[in-house]
Amino acid sequence: MEPEFVQSRQNPRVQNLARLRERAHRDEQQRFLVEGHRELERALAREIVQEIYFCPEHFRDQTSQALLDQATKSGVETCRLAPPAFDKVSLREGPDGLLGVARAWKTALKDLMLPATPLLLVAEAVEKPGNLGALLRSADAAGANAVIVCDPVTDLFNPHVVRNSQGALFSVPVAVATPAETLEFLRAKKISIFATTPSSKLDYWEVNLRGPSAIVVGGEKDGLTPFWLDAADQKASIPMAGQSDSLNVAAAATLALFEAVRQRRTKQD
Repeated sequence: MEPEFVQSRQNPRVQNLARLRERAHRDEQQRFLVEGHRELERALAREIVQEIYFCPEHFRDQTSQALLDQATKSGVETCRLAPPAFDKVSLREGPDGLLGVARAWKTALKDLMLPATPLLLVAEAVEKPGNLGALLRSADAAGANAVIVCDPVTDLFNPHVVRNSQGALFSVPVAVATPAETLEFLRAKKISIFATTPSSKLDYWEVNLRGPSAIVVGGEKDGLTPFWLDAADQKASIPMAGQSDSLNVAAAATLALFEAVRQRRTKQD
């Protein structure tokens, strides 16, 4: 059976896709948008995709059709959109013609399954979806066991989080909690808390990240709050040689995460 073909930008399905750009509608429907081949491929692997909307006129190569065939075989509903309708719901310049709707999942701390020596990333009050997505991407690249989002200003299922994570949202375990809940969780698991702060005389490679560790990073404007600075078991600074006095939150987290990777590999050697 051929998939439905929607041409009008005013079609109810198209209008609902456009509404899913807004957090209120994502929360109400417990669904969110996943745009792009790589992101959809990873969401399909997690088996959370409910619908795929496609526009062959925007396809870049034959892999797009192969992904659609795979989705159809797994029972995912597909719907073709004419270019004007697809362009209305796409969030990208030069889209690749693939847009999915996926179901949101629970993000409770109690659902995290951690190994004996976990490496966690805790992000406090990160405002920009692009930065939260980049944090997820770095955590995935470093092999972190989970990301905990505290007091989120941006929605975890924001389309820009999905895009900037390059699908890492679907591979890294993620929990959302208050700072108090997160601290209680870390203490109960005996996980050491590491924070970066310019006031520390230690450089970040001088702290011990070989044991169970949580790297905590703060929001773009004010950095970490006193809550986390007071709770930190270890503090260190990132040396700044130029005129800038701080790094982008994702860049700072990446340095700390891969320092933990380096130390743990050295320990194994």
